[in-house]
Amino acid sequence: MAALAAGCGGDEDAPGDPGKPPADAAEAVPLREQLGALLVSSFLGPELPAYLHRRLKQHVTTGVILFGGNALTRGGTEKLTRDIQRAAGGRAIICTDQEGGAIRSLAFANSARELAAAGVNVNLAPVADVAGPGSVMAGRAFEGDVSAQVVAESRHLLDAGVQPTVKHFPGFGRATENTDDAPVTIDAPRGQLEADLEPFQAAIDAGVPLVMASHALYPALDDRYVASQSPAILGTLLREELDFEGVVITDSLEADAVLSRSSVEVGAERSLAAGADLLLMTGRGSWNHVFPYLLRRARESPALRDRIAESYERVWRLKRHL
Repeated sequence: MAALAAGCGGDEDAPGDPGKPPADAAEAVPLREQLGALLVSSFLGPELPAYLHRRLKQHVTTGVILFGGNALTRGGTEKLTRDIQRAAGGRAIICTDQEGGAIRSLAFANSARELAAAGVNVNLAPVADVAGPGSVMAGRAFEGDVSAQVVAESRHLLDAGVQPTVKHFPGFGRATENTDDAPVTIDAPRGQLEADLEPFQAAIDAGVPLVMASHALYPALDDRYVASQSPAILGTLLREELDFEGVVITDSLEADAVLSRSSVEVGAERSLAAGADLLLMTGRGSWNHVFPYLLRRARESPALRDRIAESYERVWRLKRHL
């Protein structure tokens, strides 16, 4: 698979050049633009709203997730994604959920090449979960040799020019409820959870560029934080043990499993602090809470500024391949 290229971080007070990674990141990119590069937004309808056009142009959001209501027709979606890229200077992340089966946000797109032609450059798939009996992922997860199929589908997407995202780390196949609707605890021993990691490890070894973090709680791995907010899971397990160097994206920050524990902005901060790089917001109003809150917190915290710069670098590496 395509390797990730070099990227950069930045500083709050210097002018940025969002069209390409700056030569001297520490002096070139304002903090607000570094933070904006980590935020994925959503909106209603098939046309780009003026407020989102403005945020893309100002580089305080990195791109969008498209749902079925945004992508009604092939021609309309192509126009929409062109408008998004024009607003963002050609560097927007445009992602969608196109797993196949029941989860297909672009109903008219039947292949990776059709996704790319519509202007999508990141697919939040394939599913790398190993679905157990009674799993909420039944019908969405691969059957048989999950590892081989995840790697094959990732390569298929990359060949078409779409960046794949394996999900939901560290494995959601044992869940019987969706974290969108309720808090979920996967109370399996560590040995069983490690077996569920095999498809993720295979994809990472093959060079997959993105991993999506689950919002479930895995007490055998971390009995305090859900995976998307866990330094033990995103840092020690994913980065160190599985040796993943790409971009970590959260599942939707508006999931009940997140909002039952905190506000959306506090959940975003916990994920960022734990090691997530892209924060996925599927609620239209979430940016209004998340961006100013994180910007204020980052101005107060050198540690959080360092985390933002680290994630900014990874996201720019990814964007060089979009």
